[in-house]
Amino acid sequence: MNKTEQLQQLKDSGIVAVIRRPPYNKVIRITDALVAGGVEALEVTVDTDRAYEIIACLKERYEGKVLVGAGTVLDEQTAKTAIEAGADFIFSPILDEATIRLTNQYGRISIPGVMTPTEIVKGYQYGADMLKIFPGSSLGINYIKELSAPLGHIPMMPTGGVTLDNAGQFIRAGAVAVGIGSSLTNKSAIEEERYDELTDLARQFRLEIQKARE
Repeated sequence: MNKTEQLQQLKDSGIVAVIRRPPYNKVIRITDALVAGGVEALEVTVDTDRAYEIIACLKERYEGKVLVGAGTVLDEQTAKTAIEAGADFIFSPILDEATIRLTNQYGRISIPGVMTPTEIVKGYQYGADMLKIFPGSSLGINYIKELSAPLGHIPMMPTGGVTLDNAGQFIRAGAVAVGIGSSLTNKSAIEEERYDELTDLARQFRLEIQKARE
């Protein structure tokens, strides 16, 4: 699958599941549960123990059916290490031109974090494929809606504080996808190994996004 097809898969799925610092011995059961619920893009944050090993393992496990990327990437060296491990996309909480350019150089999807209209346009000019509007819930649904009027040609993905209650609202406001962390990778469900709950949550999020698009 080339980058254009991967980008389309990410947009079609509408969800990037953010997996931050899970217990290493539970990673596969967590991701299997999410994938069973329809998640097609998994982001492993690089502050996770053995993050690059996990990225390589998940890439092999899902054989191109699921996009696997790195999150919380702050610089180009970290991006390069993640790409060498097999990352399909690089997610950042910040806007760093060097990281975007390196990610593009390797033909991977670049999604830097931005907050202001100026940062959004700059990120797009630098070559970002999509802009992570962060923190999503602090800025709010109306912020995405208002941005979409002058900047609707730039694909935006709010991340941070996305829940079942607001995921559909973000999509209706103009977001092409949403990044979802703790409200999808429910901590108590993982601790108590109720993985079916993760599958059910993933299905509910997919349903909310589908309804919003209709």
